[in-house]
Amino acid sequence: MSLVAGRMAIVDLTISSQLQQQAAKEEEEEAMVAAEHQQGEEAEEQLLHSRLMKGVRHLSDSGITRLPDSYVLPAPDRPLDLAGGGGGGRVIKLPVVDLADLRDPSRRAAALGTLDAACREYGFFQAVNHGVEGKTIGGMLDVAARFFDLPLAERERYMSADVRAAVRYGTSFNQARDAVLCWRDFLKLACNPQRLMRDRHVALTWPEEPADLRAVASAYAAASHHLFMELMEAALQALGIGGGGMLGDLATSASQMMTVNCYPACPQPELTLGMPAHSDYGLFTLVLQDKVEGLQVMHAGRWLTVQPVPGSFVVNVGDHLEIYSNGLYKSVLHRVRVNSTRPRISVASFHSLPAERVVGPAPELVDEAAGKPPRYMDTDFATFLAYLASADGKDKTFLQSRMLHPSSLH
Repeated sequence: MSLVAGRMAIVDLTISSQLQQQAAKEEEEEAMVAAEHQQGEEAEEQLLHSRLMKGVRHLSDSGITRLPDSYVLPAPDRPLDLAGGGGGGRVIKLPVVDLADLRDPSRRAAALGTLDAACREYGFFQAVNHGVEGKTIGGMLDVAARFFDLPLAERERYMSADVRAAVRYGTSFNQARDAVLCWRDFLKLACNPQRLMRDRHVALTWPEEPADLRAVASAYAAASHHLFMELMEAALQALGIGGGGMLGDLATSASQMMTVNCYPACPQPELTLGMPAHSDYGLFTLVLQDKVEGLQVMHAGRWLTVQPVPGSFVVNVGDHLEIYSNGLYKSVLHRVRVNSTRPRISVASFHSLPAERVVGPAPELVDEAAGKPPRYMDTDFATFLAYLASADGKDKTFLQSRMLHPSSLH
C-alpha cells in the first residue's frame, strides 16, 4: 500500500470514528430529551392525580376552564337537554304529601292515598308541613356550605378511601378506583339514631370545624329520623301491613347515614354528572336541598328535574322498601346534574334497618295461592357489598339481581 493510500485509510477511519461518536452523542441526547419529556408527562400526571384526589371543590377553586378527562362521561351517558345553566330536562313538581293532613284523623285517609300513589308511580314525593323547625333546616344547609368553604387542609383531615369509614370526606364514590369520577365532594356521617337521641356527645368523631357542625348536624339527624319513623308508619298503613314488627325493630335498632354533598360550579357540565343514575339502598331517603336545581328522577323513560321547594324534604323509596313491599313501591333511578355558574348543596339522610338485618318481602304481601308470589330474594348489606365488589354497580342492577320474577314487575 502506498503512503498516500495508507494516510487516506487512517483519515477515513478517524472520520468514521468521529461520525460514530457524534451519532452516539445525538442518540444519547435524544434519549435524555425523551426521558425528560416522559418525566415531565409523569410529573404532570402525578400532579393531576394529586389534584383529583383532593376533590372537585379544590379543582373548581383552582380556576380550571376545561374538565379533566377523568370526569368526562362516555357520550351515551352524558346529560342531554341543556337549558339555562345546565339544569336541563323538563322541570316537575313531585307529588306532595302534607304531614299536617297525615296528623289530622279526618284527612289522614286522603293523605295516605297520596303517599301510596306517589310511592307506586314515582318512587318520590315532596314532604311539606313536616314540623322540622326552619332553624334546623336552615342551620344544616348553612353549616354544610361553611364546611366546604373551609381550607382544604382542614377538610382533608377526614379524607379517606375506605368506603366503610364512619366519618369520611371524599369525592366521587371511590376516587381511587372509579373509571369515571363524579363532580361531587361529600362528607359522610354515620349516625346511630337511638344513641343520638339519648346523648349528643356521640357526634364527637365528626369534624371539629365549623365549630357548630356537631350540634347542628346531630339535631338535624335526630329530626330527620323522627320524620322517617312517621313516614314509615304511614307507608306501612297504606300498604295494609301491621306496622308493629317493622316499626318495633326500627324503634329499637335502626341505621342512619347522612351524606352532605357539595356540587361546585363545573366548567363543562354537559360532559359530566354530580351523581350518575342510581337507586338508594335502604327504606326511605330524605333529601334536603338548597334552591339550586340538580336532582333528576327517571319517570316514564324520561329524566325529570325536581323543582326545589324551600323548607321541604324530597323523599324517595329505597331498594329495601321496594323489596319489603314486594314490588308495590318503586325504588327508581335518579341522578344529579351540575351547572357552570352556581354551586349546589344537599343533605341526604338514608334510613333503614341495621346492616346485619335481612330484608325480604313482607309476609302480608305474599300469597302464592292468590297469585302473589315473593318477587325478591332476601338480602342484607353484606350481599350488597359483595355485589359492588363483583360488578360496576351501574344503574339499579343490584335490585334486579334480587328479583325472582322480573317479568311480573312490568
